[in-house]
Amino acid sequence: TFPMKLWLLVNSPCVHSVRWDARGEGLFIDQGLFEQELLGVGPGAAGEEELFKTKNFGSIVRQLNLYGFHKLTVSPASGAAGPRPNSATAGGDTSCPDGPLHHFWNPHFRYGRPDLLVKIKRLTKANKEKLDAGLEVTSRLPDDFQQ
Repeated sequence: TFPMKLWLLVNSPCVHSVRWDARGEGLFIDQGLFEQELLGVGPGAAGEEELFKTKNFGSIVRQLNLYGFHKLTVSPASGAAGPRPNSATAGGDTSCPDGPLHHFWNPHFRYGRPDLLVKIKRLTKANKEKLDAGLEVTSRLPDDFQQ
């Protein structure tokens, strides 16, 4: 599922475009680096676009919103996890890591708490109606709508 992919990325030592915030309660996504590193866009692209089945960063943001992630404003003082790791990309082009930095938060996405991931539900119209009515929402099969 999308939240599980995100969890694996933010905890991977090989991924530099997605990282925890200073408190481990949200994540930073470096758009320029993310597009290059994970969506296969631009020079030095790793060609792993099959991970998300898209090359469009806007689609990733839409998925985050669908799973209940909220965008927070990024201020210089928000502790963007220190200096950016110096990654030598295939093209040697490190001029684009200064793309927009996005800060996302979800109450069930926490550092060291993979057990909370099951609480992250896709906000379909039906699920939203259930949540509004105070009912429990159960997980559905991932990508079952893409057959």
